[in-house]
Amino acid sequence: RVGRYVSPTVVSYLERIQVNGKWIPEETFAELTDIVRKAIVRMEAAGHTSPTVFEAETAIAFLYFQKTGCDLVVLEAGLGGALDATNVIDPPLCAVFTSISMDHIGVLGNTLAEIAADKAGIIKSGSAVVTAPQSPEVRHILQSRAKDFGCPFYEVDPEHIQIHSEDYLGTQLSYREFSRIFTPLAGTWQKDNAAAALETIRFLRSRGYRIPDTAVRTGFQKTVWPGRFTCLNRRPLFFADGAHNESAARRLKDSLVTYFPGKRLIFLMGVFRDKEYEKIAALMGPLAKSVYTVSLPDEGRTLSAEALAETMLGFCKEDTPIRAVSSVSLAVAEALANAEADDIIIAFGSLSYLGQVMQIVGEKKR
Repeated sequence: RVGRYVSPTVVSYLERIQVNGKWIPEETFAELTDIVRKAIVRMEAAGHTSPTVFEAETAIAFLYFQKTGCDLVVLEAGLGGALDATNVIDPPLCAVFTSISMDHIGVLGNTLAEIAADKAGIIKSGSAVVTAPQSPEVRHILQSRAKDFGCPFYEVDPEHIQIHSEDYLGTQLSYREFSRIFTPLAGTWQKDNAAAALETIRFLRSRGYRIPDTAVRTGFQKTVWPGRFTCLNRRPLFFADGAHNESAARRLKDSLVTYFPGKRLIFLMGVFRDKEYEKIAALMGPLAKSVYTVSLPDEGRTLSAEALAETMLGFCKEDTPIRAVSSVSLAVAEALANAEADDIIIAFGSLSYLGQVMQIVGEKKR
């Protein structure tokens, strides 16, 4: 029985807490929330600081995993690692790192080294460490932390990744002893994530966990990760991708250039103003045939549609139409109306509005 705690969510709030791939039932969530609410009241009465919303959510998740008797839990840090609410746990069996890049600047740190050091805070004595390919600077930080705490260190070897086929519908690859594994997760970067998952499985097997090859193959085939280069429509092709920082935008650009050379690209964008939106614009702007910008639901953090459109003007070709649109539904409608059958539409930026995009596109397909 496997628990899963992730954030942010795209489709439903309840998807952040799952057991065996099923969301926590709404009634159970309400029941556990009430238990946590009463605990917060007791804390405040005793003079303690009230926990943050994320800390309360994490407590609810832990209660649910205990209630359901999970054998393993995939626990994603919400922000960084060292001071994240999830990091109150005893040493994890395995601390797993996907690619670390510049993100949450000013909160986790102002340099890549500072951000990597914060994220490395989930490494504790008694853990193993698995990492996807990293820059030399990040790799040194993770490896040094692992050495300081006596943790075995495993890293993906790109030379052992063999790609058999790859397109916007997914990737078939082999890695070490795993042959021709197919993942429907599209994006040129997913091979590194897949290999990191396989390295983690290799470690778990070495610790006595029975994970048959058939389970590995089936697990990869059934993996769903909404908002990560997710195909929503076929003609025209319509994708949703949470490329919200420079590194993610670079990977999205690489996928678009690889999968769709010469195709007309129509962009729908919404970003937070505390993200590297100018760097995102610099990478993506030159590719755009047309651009629709939107404001995000979080009015306190959003970069306005007008300001984003103004930013894109500096990076798109002179004849590229750029339009600030008053709503996400109108932006989707206009993008679909102006797209030819062979064009590619990509909604990207913050994950916070992609659920709405998915819902709108899904309703238009009916």
